Amino acid sequence: MLHLLVSRIYYQSHLRINCDNTYSHVDSLIYPLNQPQGAENLITIFVEEVAETDSTQMLDKTMQPSTVTRKILFRVISLSIFLIIFSCLVLLKNSSRSYIIPETVLMLVLANKTSEPSTEVRDSDNPPLNSLFSPPLLPLINRRPASRSPVRVRRNAKFETLKVYMYDLPPEFHFGMLDWKGRGDQIWPDVRSVNRIPRYPGGLNLQHSIEYWLILDLLSSTVPGFDRPCSAVRVTNSSLADVIFVPFFSSLSYNRHSKPSGREKVSRNRFLQDELVKYLRSQEEWRRGGGRDHLIVAHHPNSMLEARRKLGSAMFVLADFGRYPVEIANLKKDIIAPYRHVVDSVGNDSAPFEKRRTLAYFQGAIYRKDGGMIRQTLYQLLKNEKDVHFTYGTVRQGGIRNAGRGMASSKFCLNIAGDTPSSNRLFDAIVSHCVPVIISDDIELPFEDVLDYSEFCVFIRASDAVKKGFLVNVLRGTTRDKWTKMWQRLKQIAHHFEFQYPSKQGDAVQMIWEAVARKISSVHLELHRKKRYYRTQLNN
Repeated sequence: MLHLLVSRIYYQSHLRINCDNTYSHVDSLIYPLNQPQGAENLITIFVEEVAETDSTQMLDKTMQPSTVTRKILFRVISLSIFLIIFSCLVLLKNSSRSYIIPETVLMLVLANKTSEPSTEVRDSDNPPLNSLFSPPLLPLINRRPASRSPVRVRRNAKFETLKVYMYDLPPEFHFGMLDWKGRGDQIWPDVRSVNRIPRYPGGLNLQHSIEYWLILDLLSSTVPGFDRPCSAVRVTNSSLADVIFVPFFSSLSYNRHSKPSGREKVSRNRFLQDELVKYLRSQEEWRRGGGRDHLIVAHHPNSMLEARRKLGSAMFVLADFGRYPVEIANLKKDIIAPYRHVVDSVGNDSAPFEKRRTLAYFQGAIYRKDGGMIRQTLYQLLKNEKDVHFTYGTVRQGGIRNAGRGMASSKFCLNIAGDTPSSNRLFDAIVSHCVPVIISDDIELPFEDVLDYSEFCVFIRASDAVKKGFLVNVLRGTTRDKWTKMWQRLKQIAHHFEFQYPSKQGDAVQMIWEAVARKISSVHLELHRKKRYYRTQLNN
């Protein structure tokens, strides 16, 4: 209707209309907004006013036509603007009914693209990434600033437990190495009492005892009323399991049985690996997925040397990738687990900045091969620094106890690459609340997808560390406030690197299970995709 009105008025623009008289009538035609036919009445009256204009009210013929046209067009444009504004006001008045945009659509156009209005964005309001995958993953860990509360584990209440099927391998593969003997055909020790559990050997053997703690946790998961976290539970039906666990003390097998004894032509370690390969390849659980959903702990760098290629499709739990080809071990499928620390944890008895008199601490083997040659260079650079402790040390004659004391009284602890990129020295430093200085370019760190190590560690490239004065300048240039912030963060995250039985929420055992859960989702995806046309091929 507005279009017709404008056309008609423009058509009469050559007539000498008394525009002043007409416009004065328009001023009186502004109806209240609540009248339903206000706009239509306004247009009708305006048209009538134009039509009834008497010829006696025309302008003087001497007026130029161009001037008349401009005035009429000005008033037409003004009226059009008024009508547009009027229409908008009417639409806004009826917006609660939303005839133009459905309410279901409007609900989608909200802050953060949610279906509810957003007020304050918080970490807890955002679903963890693991809820986007199938099967659901165990929750990730929030990254919190050092000044806040310790890391908290997010949990999906519906899916919080990793279902693990564990092979009932004979005791010779696990607790039999600890001189444990069951009664009759008993395969596993009674874990209901801590006093009845076979002890793992101490010293440096303990640092690679990862499978020992994982197996104990699985065994305890089937004990009624046993107080433990629910990150993983043992199931007896392999078809219901998320992952298949292989209970082999591979590190202890290497440490104790890697050399033939007596008349043996083959070491017991080699024999056990060969038997394990035969056993796994004969199992339906291995064949149906090619071993991809199997979990094998090989934490010692030299463990599973003979079997690793034959079982390379499985998921390994390793200390690092230093002695593995990338096609056998990599971050895509495998888990990096922490060493079990050998020094005592300082707990709440942690010395602050002022009471740690030593700037930097290192005690261990200095002369190493391969990447460890950097230790010799750093020794020459730091041996004369008065506030730096850099000496050779062993586990003998109280070496571990002395190292624990030295770390607990030092501001920084040097973690330098040796024969392999990693060592338990890093985790000894963490539980000593001594800020680790990592000088190992190829190191892989446990749980780094959920922990930001830069919050509590100092990273220095090997090429920079060997420059004269570089390392000590970095450490001495660290302010008290910055060091204290890292120290506070160490105290918050240290429990994530504790192996213990019974296991506790957020400790190293539970962190490993959660890391497995995050990895296994992609394994299931790959296995399911390969099964798409399996039934079709069988029918043909």
